[in-house]
Amino acid sequence: MKLLRVNAVLGRREFSSSARRQKINKICASAQDAIKDIKGSTTLLVGGFGFSGVPNSLINALRDRPDLKDFTVVSNNAGMPGVGLGQLLQTKQISKMVASFIGENKVFEKMYLTGELSLELTPQGTMAEKCAAGAAGVPAFYTPAAFGTIVQTGDLPVRYNPDGTVAVMSKAKETRTFNNKEYVMEESIFADYAFVKVHKADRMGNCQFRKAQNNFNEAMGKNAKITLVESDHIVEVGDIAPEDIHLQGIYVSKVIKSTEGKQIEKTTFRRTPEELQAAVGGGSTSRERIIKRAAREFKDGMHVNLGIGMPLAAPAFVDPNIEVILQSENGILGMGPYPYPGEEDPDLINPGKESVTLNTGASLFGSHESFGMIRAGRIDLTMLGALQVGMFGDLANFMLPGKVKGIGGAMDLVANPTKTKVVVTMDHVDKKGNPKILKECTFPLTGQKCVSRIITELAVFDVDFEEGLTLIEVAEGVSVEQVREKTEAPFRVAEELKTMLC
Repeated sequence: MKLLRVNAVLGRREFSSSARRQKINKICASAQDAIKDIKGSTTLLVGGFGFSGVPNSLINALRDRPDLKDFTVVSNNAGMPGVGLGQLLQTKQISKMVASFIGENKVFEKMYLTGELSLELTPQGTMAEKCAAGAAGVPAFYTPAAFGTIVQTGDLPVRYNPDGTVAVMSKAKETRTFNNKEYVMEESIFADYAFVKVHKADRMGNCQFRKAQNNFNEAMGKNAKITLVESDHIVEVGDIAPEDIHLQGIYVSKVIKSTEGKQIEKTTFRRTPEELQAAVGGGSTSRERIIKRAAREFKDGMHVNLGIGMPLAAPAFVDPNIEVILQSENGILGMGPYPYPGEEDPDLINPGKESVTLNTGASLFGSHESFGMIRAGRIDLTMLGALQVGMFGDLANFMLPGKVKGIGGAMDLVANPTKTKVVVTMDHVDKKGNPKILKECTFPLTGQKCVSRIITELAVFDVDFEEGLTLIEVAEGVSVEQVREKTEAPFRVAEELKTMLC
């Protein structure tokens, strides 16, 4: 029986020290038990980035309930065929995906292009913020990401017909100008359920993440009406220090112990300088030249974000006397090199889903925090690949006709070009010999007037958003005339034209 005493002087009611209270216990015996009350035709948030921080036990339990279907699932990507959310695509339990990246999931891509699945392709940072804003009770917000792209204008197919024609198009988004800059209005997400993965959880629902396991999990876990947590370890209340609780129990409905092992999508190991030189060259001096020249863009003290491909290879060629801090959009500041064999960790991956390490002084956080840094211009340099670049700095790097890999974080990365220098590394022409530096991009844009410098195997251009291109360097043995032959856009030649230094 609860014992109460009344403090007549202060007019307060207090619990005595001997008061008996019912213990809170959110721990469920199994994933099957945790999902038993879930209803279909609802919105489900699923944390994870690549294979990192994915709540596979909960996903598998849902897979085994084929009666639960017609879900709108919000997740950065949808796993791979037979793995993670890829299973729920194959069982046809998902009717719509809200995602930033399809990647190498051929089942996902095929289902979308043949009309079996609706897809709301969303910039990665926008998706993270839609979850975080909804968690904070904010119905909408303005972001600079995606202004002037098909995401903003409403020209993205949401669903195709089986014959390949478009059945449903996206809607144009409202825009507004603040401080002479254009922004896109995005409506927040308010979800019914969330599946999230944590490292430790207690019976009260307090949770802690490990390394880069957070990614989307924190924002999603705080968003949904009902959040189901899958934890590597169940611990006693008090075992997690108060300052180490990343997802508080107030947001959590149920907790289960994870029964699934962890995987790394792309286990990548550190190489010796000789191995790295051979791999980068790979018989192609053009690739080696681009990467080595790109490495010269790094300056002491810079905070840098790197795109997939050649940009991720550049840090290995930076002068060892230069200290830069690498930021990764999945929640790492101070990302280190690839691990040696035996050091790989499934909770530490880079944007390319490769295994990485942490440098001394690194810090970790959620994807929503990561993209906040990016949009606010805290990143000094971002380096990306490209399909095309326009003469005034327009960038196209996420979609080819008939192929959809996804937007990823690129639209956010180029959203603040006045504060963050955007450098593109790419081949000068495509596989068919067509120029990639154009008067105007013909592929869908990633961003308008955002690229400051272009590095190819032939040349280096500076870009002025109003004046256009200036050729500042040419590769050894390459003439200005050869560069003109392979460049559609007009350009000026710097008075002091230099030879590319690699």
